[in-house]
Amino acid sequence: MASTPMDLDVPDGSSPANGTPSTSLHITRTLGGGLLSTSAVTEVIANYRPTKLFKREDIKDGRPQPYILSLDYDDPGELLMTSESDETIQIYKVREGRHDKQLLSKKYGVKLAKFTHNSSSIIYASTKQNDAIRYLTTHDNAFIRYFEGHTAPVTCLAMHPGNDDFISCSKDNTIRLWNAGTKNETGVLYLNTPHLAAWDPSGQVFAVGSPRSGMILLYDHRKFDKAPVAEFDIVEACASVDARHTLQGWTKLEFANDGRSILLGTKGEGHFLLDSFNGSLKAYLHKSEGGSNRLAPGEEYTMNGGGAHGSNIESSGDCCFSQDGRYVLGGVRKGVAVWDTLGNPSEKILEPAYVLEDERPAAVLAMNPRFNFFATADQDLVFWLPDPHA
Repeated sequence: MASTPMDLDVPDGSSPANGTPSTSLHITRTLGGGLLSTSAVTEVIANYRPTKLFKREDIKDGRPQPYILSLDYDDPGELLMTSESDETIQIYKVREGRHDKQLLSKKYGVKLAKFTHNSSSIIYASTKQNDAIRYLTTHDNAFIRYFEGHTAPVTCLAMHPGNDDFISCSKDNTIRLWNAGTKNETGVLYLNTPHLAAWDPSGQVFAVGSPRSGMILLYDHRKFDKAPVAEFDIVEACASVDARHTLQGWTKLEFANDGRSILLGTKGEGHFLLDSFNGSLKAYLHKSEGGSNRLAPGEEYTMNGGGAHGSNIESSGDCCFSQDGRYVLGGVRKGVAVWDTLGNPSEKILEPAYVLEDERPAAVLAMNPRFNFFATADQDLVFWLPDPHA
């Protein structure tokens, strides 16, 4: 795995300006012993810079560079995992800024890889053979069990924040609830295009996004077989700012850590920031550079890696909240836009407070749960850290 040092990736005491080679990424300088890793988000959010670039050096013989389909961190924030269009899983050590291991899933394919609450166990969705979800230990690349039941491709996996329950969404128009300790689902919901799901921070409520219905449904986890506790009409709430993407192109569903807001990402020119109590639109997070060219969950595709410039492949989402829930980060064609949710939108439209520039598109984005660190990806993976000299 080749990695390329970037602007901030210089040894202590060295400088590109004086000719000292910049060959080592001292992530431990900021994540291990420095103050930046635990500084308030507001103090560093404008200072993130692309710090290290990873390219797959094992891709040879004229084969195309694969696309990164998903990003996920383990609970301590020490490991970052990708699933990729060449049916591999790559794991990176965040503190050390290096590639750790590669896992192959050539028989079943792989997408939407997620850590369980054990950093050496993961779940992921299949892309061929069948539509089972696979539970794998990473230290020996051995399957623990398969979760079978879906009859069409899985579109979303969401781990419970406090235990090993998880939700799967599928194009078979079902939501299935599971516990990693047993192969049988603990519940099934039959809904119209339930392509996205997310847990609230307490794990007591989960949300389901149905783009074709234009609805977000909230369920009590303990009473999921009852009617939803809330139903949010996205067409009614958001048509005034982006009518086209109230019924299609939904890319991400996420609760803020304070539980007060819901982020509904879209492929359009912005994302919807919703009040999690009444479903009203707080702000339309406008992207001046337009939307993602990745497929939204549930959209049709021929195969991962097809299409021009990645337009025919999936993504785990190109937007997310910061750890404190105040900011939303979203990928754009050259870098990352940052919206301050405490800002004052003009007629519900909120422009980015900052744009963090990079020459590569951020088609997939994930914020570290513990440290001031995030990663973006398209065909290459980029680590971002706050600039200590900003």
